[in-house]
Amino acid sequence: MAKMPDFAKAQQELNTFSTTWQKEIEAQKKELDRLRSTYHDEEVVLTEQMKKKRQDEILLKEQEAKAYQNKQFGYEGQLFKKRQELNKPVQDKVFEAIEKVAKKKQLAMVIDKAGDLTLLYTNPTYDYTEFVLEELGLAAEDRNQPGTKGPVKTVTPPKTAPTDPAFESDSGTPDLPVKAKPSRAVRKSPK
Repeated sequence: MAKMPDFAKAQQELNTFSTTWQKEIEAQKKELDRLRSTYHDEEVVLTEQMKKKRQDEILLKEQEAKAYQNKQFGYEGQLFKKRQELNKPVQDKVFEAIEKVAKKKQLAMVIDKAGDLTLLYTNPTYDYTEFVLEELGLAAEDRNQPGTKGPVKTVTPPKTAPTDPAFESDSGTPDLPVKAKPSRAVRKSPK
């Protein structure tokens, strides 16, 4: 998805929303700091009733700031919802391209190596990422092209096997390791 222009545009839009909401949260924090500072400066001249009123006001502002932050950045908050909303069309395009490639290549399954799945080995022959990118119109021009046919090269085996004095027998020929046959235990049945 990172190679798709639509995804980059969605990320830019998300960053704009995030920055705007973060600035609003910072403004609320500054207002809270100002209220606390004013309260501490005037605390000695305030009556108990006025102190209680100011403390309640500060507490209410703190709760509002936390609620706003959770509403915007919390679990299933506005940022989460916007991310889903903006990324869904991009994900749909990717899934459609994967499905087309899987059907064309008659694949039984497609595994996302970039996700949480950890693969210890994959044969690059079976990597169809470039085909999906091609389906999306994002493939590199030098990929997925038939190879050039060149002259066939044959390799001749060495004429003599290299010898190591540590493996030579009394006859002067190399001793090759012999695979031992497993022994069989014979069970005699009582007569």
